[in-house]
Amino acid sequence: MKVLAFEDSVDIEALLVSGGVDFSKVNFKQHWDSINHLERINSFEPDILMLDHYMPPTKGLSVLRNLLSSEIKRPQIIIAMSSASMANDAMVKLGADIGIIKFEVPNLDIWPAQS
Repeated sequence: MKVLAFEDSVDIEALLVSGGVDFSKVNFKQHWDSINHLERINSFEPDILMLDHYMPPTKGLSVLRNLLSSEIKRPQIIIAMSSASMANDAMVKLGADIGIIKFEVPNLDIWPAQS
């Protein structure tokens, strides 16, 4: 499973590991800014894309809009993971699959659990 996160302040890998996600089955990459976001998404080809809303220089909503209007293959699951539920709701309305407060992301049933 390939997971790509765009998040500028929280270490998402540490959050997922502390939440019990088995990282032996995850190829994870985090970008701390959204510079060249389409190129980064296209080159990594994630199965799961995680987007924070308040992230420089391009907010998660705009990253999602740009992705969905491009020719880039859409990840199987797109997670809106802002700490603001209104931002998550806006991304879900635009086309994200899941909207969740970022600190609850490890609780999603999409992750491989540690044995």
